[in-house]
Amino acid sequence: MTPGSKKTALITGINGQDGSYLAELLLTKGYRVTGIVRRASTETLQRIEHIRSKIEIYQADLLDQSSLAKVLADVQPDEVYNLAAMSFVPTSWQQPVLTAEFTAVGVTRLLEALRQSCPKARFYQASSSEMYGKVLETPQKETTPFYPRSPYGVAKVYGHYITVNYRESYNLFACSGILFNHESPRRGLEFVTRKITDGVAKIKLGMEKELRLGNLDARRDWGFAGDYVRAMWLMLQQDKADDYVVGTGETHTVREFVEIAFGHVGLDWKKHVVIDPKFYRPAEVDLLLGDPTKAEKHLGWKPEVSFPQLVKMMVDSDLKQLTKSTKENLSKVA
Repeated sequence: MTPGSKKTALITGINGQDGSYLAELLLTKGYRVTGIVRRASTETLQRIEHIRSKIEIYQADLLDQSSLAKVLADVQPDEVYNLAAMSFVPTSWQQPVLTAEFTAVGVTRLLEALRQSCPKARFYQASSSEMYGKVLETPQKETTPFYPRSPYGVAKVYGHYITVNYRESYNLFACSGILFNHESPRRGLEFVTRKITDGVAKIKLGMEKELRLGNLDARRDWGFAGDYVRAMWLMLQQDKADDYVVGTGETHTVREFVEIAFGHVGLDWKKHVVIDPKFYRPAEVDLLLGDPTKAEKHLGWKPEVSFPQLVKMMVDSDLKQLTKSTKENLSKVA
């Protein structure tokens, strides 16, 4: 990078929850922000619509190494953040081979393209707490053995270790962030947290009467995605590449999430929630709890949004969104 020039970042999955928050963060830090999206028949750029004029979008695919190499050669990034994946755990049982292609082998394709096109770029791999699966110790830290319980978790373990392998084999600056569950108003509706907050908003507005959920006793370490992308950036600013657990160090049940969400709008969740066995996983992950001590110590990172604040933020956002779309629909009819 020449003195005084902007740093360039390339984000795969820039149109996802994490990609959109990371793009915003990097823009505030004066980066030239570029992103990769897959070619699709319909463009899904809602999450980055508000910053679309400030970023550059390229089409490439984790299934196609030559497309990745071309973008890397054209952009010549200083930092690459690999956030693209088949990221919804239940789908990984229905499409295990495709999950492996994207979430495991796709990381290798990107690393290999990086090694050949711009080996000096710093690389971030989005690893996942789902790699711990049937946990072998609590809380989970960087040294905790992995025991994944889904095709997604297995694929993430591969992606994690191939990143370590390229770091050690080719001396690439390659890091993995083992991120525990992180949510936001931009979370997809298929995820349980957003399913809950969207359901609560619909029930409050009289659009629905019930919310069907699976295992209310599953425990997760939930944080705010906006906080977690800061940790990703910090990892690539260090002198030495390393791997870090990113979490809050607190665990909460799905039931607690439900209680806060319904309570926030003055409703009794027991009158509306129906337990449906079809939402149980074939192999459940019962307890995930991260130990972020290393990230706090070495990166100076700490989450800023608390669990209750996160739940309420998501409920408020869904209420606002649904109220707005209802008004728009009514005005169209009128």
